[in-house]
Amino acid sequence: MQKGKKTEVIENLREKLAQAEFNVLTDFKGLKVSEFTQLRRELKEAGGELAVVKNTLLKLATADTDTAALEKFLVGPTAIVLGYKNPVEIAKIVSKYAKDKPERFILKAGVLGNAVLTEKDLVELAKLPPREILLAKLLGALQGVPTSLVSVLSGIVRKFLYTLKAIEEQRAAN
Repeated sequence: MQKGKKTEVIENLREKLAQAEFNVLTDFKGLKVSEFTQLRRELKEAGGELAVVKNTLLKLATADTDTAALEKFLVGPTAIVLGYKNPVEIAKIVSKYAKDKPERFILKAGVLGNAVLTEKDLVELAKLPPREILLAKLLGALQGVPTSLVSVLSGIVRKFLYTLKAIEEQRAAN
């Protein structure tokens, strides 16, 4: 590859890495073209992208970025999955492929924000429920606290009113 072409590839990859929220390095030995194409299609629908790049070019593109932490995993054939939208959905797709094709598609590592994720972390991330369900659970938890507080406070007021009523009835009886 010519030097100008390499520079262009590195710059293009840097731009994509800057846009991506989530990155995963994979080993794809023996993966058929049709399987690779299907994976790319699924990732694109989920807001991601799969790129096969030489390790040396990827090292140069990731220099001085959060993804630079993945440099030690750049051994052997490497494909990088770039997740632009929903990291959980991307993790589900790549974890499913790794589970279905364990000898041909291997998860090496990933980066989410500043955190480096191992293969186990990626599988755990894939087990998370969809974003909408997580938000619903959070909203339920947030609503539960004020509701409980109102119930406790209304109980105190209710007991106070019962006490006043009992005192009134006692005075009326005398």
